[in-house]
Amino acid sequence: MRIEPADDAMFRERDAWRYDPPYDFYNSDGLPVKNPELFFAVRDDDGALAGFYFFEPADGAVFYGLGLRPDLAGRRLGEQFVLSGLEFARSLYGRRRIVLDVAAFNERAIRLYKRVGFTEFGRHSVTFESYGAVEFVDMERPG
Repeated sequence: MRIEPADDAMFRERDAWRYDPPYDFYNSDGLPVKNPELFFAVRDDDGALAGFYFFEPADGAVFYGLGLRPDLAGRRLGEQFVLSGLEFARSLYGRRRIVLDVAAFNERAIRLYKRVGFTEFGRHSVTFESYGAVEFVDMERPG
């Protein structure tokens, strides 16, 4: 896999992704992306988009966001995908604390993040027009 700065083509491809419920919460629905310069495309050896990473440095930590193409989810590829993103973040930002948040209903992802060294440090809710209030688990991994 190769990681490269995201471009408009990557965002168009990602907009077409459709996850099965309840993970359809993660569909982008064509909404504009905030801070596109913080996104990276993850492409397989054939150049197909396999996923994306998002890294935003803030307060001595790096906020980590990621997404795996829907047809690749649930195929035991997540751990390597998450770890590859962490390694890439380290090459960009050095050894820093990594933080992320994940919808509390996404127990599959929470188990994965715990397996690779993240721990919960809080929770918060965000209200979405289409979904109502959604609880998120705040997680961190030391640098």
